[in-house]
Amino acid sequence: MAQLLIMSSAPDDAAVLPALQLLGHRAHLIPADSARLVTAPGAELLVLDGRRDLAAARALCKVLSSIGLDTPVLLVVTEGGLAAVHADWGIADVVLDTAGPAEVDTRIRLALGRAAAEHPTTRIQIAGLTIDEASYAAKLRGKRLDLTYKEFQLLHFFATHPSRVFTREQLLSEVWGYDYFGGTRTVDVHVRRLRAKLGDLEQLIGTVRNVGYRFAVGEDDTPGGAPR
Repeated sequence: MAQLLIMSSAPDDAAVLPALQLLGHRAHLIPADSARLVTAPGAELLVLDGRRDLAAARALCKVLSSIGLDTPVLLVVTEGGLAAVHADWGIADVVLDTAGPAEVDTRIRLALGRAAAEHPTTRIQIAGLTIDEASYAAKLRGKRLDLTYKEFQLLHFFATHPSRVFTREQLLSEVWGYDYFGGTRTVDVHVRRLRAKLGDLEQLIGTVRNVGYRFAVGEDDTPGGAPR
């Protein structure tokens, strides 16, 4: 079953796509605001509620595309909104809010399948840490880490660039995107949270004084596979 993130102003996910209640997918509801992705849990598919305000949904789709979000987006609309949806919205698929469980489940599977084909995923194993891009999950010695979107993206970026030193400005650009207007303090906060969750492996994210941070792997560790 897939991990879903539902973006909507509705009081609960049942109001957005009722058929989800009959399926086994795990869902988490957050307000339809791109800023909330910073603290949102990781997900394989983002379900965006476009039933009431298509203009706002379109604008949010554009923002999600501009920040480099790799998670496929499934847009929920009413039948009257179908004609307004176009390919340039950058969504993976669209579904009617009245769709039945079989159709909703199929669209979820197809959206995830297309995303996997377009963006081949990798699994990184290094120093007791496993990062699975396919499921947006990270495990420490086999135990899943409870990471937010940005924490996962930051950890993944570090692990795919081992031993390289990055300034806070570079990390903001690469992980948060050019359109992010927050300060470099954001990087420090996320690094601190990541270190806390890594526990006794917090030293994996090293500080380079007066420069920034680096993923401090040992010489015997090989990212992308088992240790040599």
